Amino acid sequence: MLDIKFLRENPDVVKKNIQNKFQDEKLPLVDEVIKLDVEKRDAQKEADDLRANRNKISKQIGALMAQGKKEEAEETKKKVAEFASHLAELEEKEKELDEKILKIMMTIPNIIDPSVPIGKDDSENVEVTKYGEPVVPDFEIPYHSEIMESFDGIDLDSARKVAGNGFYYLMGDIARLHSAVISYARDFMIERGFTYCVPPFMIRSNVVTGVMSFAEMDAMMYKIEGEDLYLIGTSEHSMIGKFIDTIIPEETLPKTLTSYSPCFRKEKGAHGLEERGVYRIHQFEKQEMIVVCKPEESPMWFDKLWQNTVDLFRSLDIPVRTLECCSGDLADLKVKSFDVEAWSPRQKKYFEVGSCSNLGDAQARRLKIRVNGENGKYFAHTLNNTVVAPPRMLIAFLENNLKADGSVAIPEPLRPYMGGKTEIKPNK
Repeated sequence: MLDIKFLRENPDVVKKNIQNKFQDEKLPLVDEVIKLDVEKRDAQKEADDLRANRNKISKQIGALMAQGKKEEAEETKKKVAEFASHLAELEEKEKELDEKILKIMMTIPNIIDPSVPIGKDDSENVEVTKYGEPVVPDFEIPYHSEIMESFDGIDLDSARKVAGNGFYYLMGDIARLHSAVISYARDFMIERGFTYCVPPFMIRSNVVTGVMSFAEMDAMMYKIEGEDLYLIGTSEHSMIGKFIDTIIPEETLPKTLTSYSPCFRKEKGAHGLEERGVYRIHQFEKQEMIVVCKPEESPMWFDKLWQNTVDLFRSLDIPVRTLECCSGDLADLKVKSFDVEAWSPRQKKYFEVGSCSNLGDAQARRLKIRVNGENGKYFAHTLNNTVVAPPRMLIAFLENNLKADGSVAIPEPLRPYMGGKTEIKPNK
């Protein structure tokens, strides 16, 4: 969320940013919020003047009573009562205007970084760097769910009966591999200095609206009926929420946390052929990383975060690339974002396995996450990034480690988590 003072002083900058994000329907909101802000400040000034006059006149009542001027004192009391009535009206008007302004400010997108490429949607995202050499083997690679089925490692039919489409049972070696990847990712991040955390898997509505836009909330979040609780779509939500309404001593920054959680998502809309199986689902597990830091340090942390994901995938010998998300592909709170994509030998192309985002002070402003520094208090910057998100990561892993005989090689870093196995062999 933008600072109202910034918008007030830089309306053309805010409008240009909206145009760069191809959200022209939001342009009138800038003038509307400026108008409401003027009304609010006028009401605030009138209320402040009224309070000052009320206090001044109230002091006269005691003096009049002391002088025996009871009638004048009573008349003065009536004036004070009239002031109180009008003041209550002004305070109610301020409250209503505050709510209207906040609602609009929550929908105006954050100012994107100048380095972000301008484009309408993800088709205009820009490749940054490739890591590792993509390989297409000389044998046919089955669809990922077929690979899992060869190990008796997945049961989608039973999951549909139990929970519906978008759910799964992982079994045997595939389930073990899933857990191994999560455990390896946890230890990988701990070794890089991040503090491990298991957060709440449900959060209140004020945290939801603090960490994401209304559009994201509607498309993603599952509401717990009858309670002010939502299932998290990613542990970033509750991890950033951990700092709600806090003032953090500057010397304790940065806060670097890595968290495990299940994730629950509506995933509205149709998703196409390549999203069958476990590519896009309603429930999955993930290892995440978040940083809360000083504003001047967030660009440096952004680069560190996406590099962590690249390094983890490369440690498992999976080729990846980074894409910079264009302006139209950025969620409203984001300043800058990179996607990390893994190589799919079957599709002969890359697909998304993680996303790294710098949100500037947008989440901190909404959640009131402040830093107490030498020169006073200011809003922190927040960042987040996916470490790994199986089972989608398993698709890349299985395809890149599949052998011609149907077995799957286990890279050395994962072997301690797989009971020392160097490979797993299909049952059929």
